[in-house]
Amino acid sequence: MNAFKSSIYWRLLVWFCVANLLVLFLGSFLTQRFIEYTTAVEINWTSLAQDADQVYESGGTPALATWAAQQRHEGIDVTLYENGRPLSPIRLSSSIQASLPAWLDAGHDILLQPRAGLYLSVQQITGSDGQARQLVALSRTHTRLRPQTRAKILLVVQLTLSLLFIGLVGWWVARSVARPVEALRHATRRMAAGELSTRVGRQGGMAHDELAQLAHDFDAMAERIEALVAHDRRVLQDLSHELRSPLARLHLILDLAQNSVDPAQAAAYFRQAESEIARLDRMTGEMLALSRLEGGIPGMSCENLDLIELARECLEQAELEAQARRIELRLSAPAAPVIVFGSAQLLERALDNLIANAIKFSVEGGQVELQVHEADGMAGLSVRDRGPGVPEAELESLFRPFFRGSNAARADGHGLGLAIVQRVAKIHGGELRATNRDGGGLDVHLSLPLAPADAMDASSD
Repeated sequence: MNAFKSSIYWRLLVWFCVANLLVLFLGSFLTQRFIEYTTAVEINWTSLAQDADQVYESGGTPALATWAAQQRHEGIDVTLYENGRPLSPIRLSSSIQASLPAWLDAGHDILLQPRAGLYLSVQQITGSDGQARQLVALSRTHTRLRPQTRAKILLVVQLTLSLLFIGLVGWWVARSVARPVEALRHATRRMAAGELSTRVGRQGGMAHDELAQLAHDFDAMAERIEALVAHDRRVLQDLSHELRSPLARLHLILDLAQNSVDPAQAAAYFRQAESEIARLDRMTGEMLALSRLEGGIPGMSCENLDLIELARECLEQAELEAQARRIELRLSAPAAPVIVFGSAQLLERALDNLIANAIKFSVEGGQVELQVHEADGMAGLSVRDRGPGVPEAELESLFRPFFRGSNAARADGHGLGLAIVQRVAKIHGGELRATNRDGGGLDVHLSLPLAPADAMDASSD
């Protein structure tokens, strides 16, 4: 990413430097042009005298008068003197006329400044005919700016340009910053008002800088909040729907127990009520676990785990339930450990749900097989049973909360076990899928990323 585009700090710094460089170069250029405009170009008096002599020798007094009129338009009163007399009219002050004969007889070039802004030049010239003549020129435009005046002009021009450029650049930068900040402010207000679908999106001047990152983070936060609120609402709706039937049964059981005259019958009703209460407690616990998983589980503790050892421990815990239905539990795994990085508590809960689900749907005297393997950087665990399986049309809905397939009527449950397993797999960067086995039964496959090699080396050390 371009550092200039990705940082407001660098953008401000670079544009500030660019503005100052523009002020420096453009100020110097304009100041030079201004000084050249307000200061007459240096007059080459010798060249001017030669031009006047050539015009006079080629055209005489009329040509010299015409040429002098042209020079007068340029701000110079000029003529040639010969033998102390002017060859064309020239306007001179009385003080200059009084001193002019002495200057003409001096025999050398003279450049005088009678007063500020006025220059007088007397140039000696010998024509091609051998006649000595003198150029007398009076210039009112040949003015030089003093160094102090020149410095002041330069300073004023640079200050003016600095204010102009810094103002323009400051306006552009302030506008590029204010627009996304304003968009963020409006989005925050809308979020506070309850519009959870509010997003900032991309604004002008927000391509890659910190404000663009802030807007992106705001949108991610808003999306996360909206998803969590929607999930919580859905959980509450599902929970209220699922709890309605058990609560109705519990109310009916307690009513029958209260109206029963037979103590033994009343005790049976109370035992049934306890069973319903335990069922409600399990359902509530599973719903809370599912909600916590979908909420992201902040601070989840992870470590390197041997998936084979974890599967073996889960099988041992399920042995009593399997023996009650005469179901054989088998584990097939390689000799070397299969190391994954994750939460021991969550993965144990996921394996317990998979094994319990397989035992629940297996026929009495059947077999549940766990197979652990690794391939292509992933660890795989398959739980296989010989139950009724799942209709192909229902496989995609199998991991949806509260979904109970058409073959689930024969077993107790709330349709949350596989949903919890899928959330655990997702949190660990894995996936869960189910397929029907040939000959009947279901194969639920959990895949998880293997622990990085450096993490395994560190744990072994």
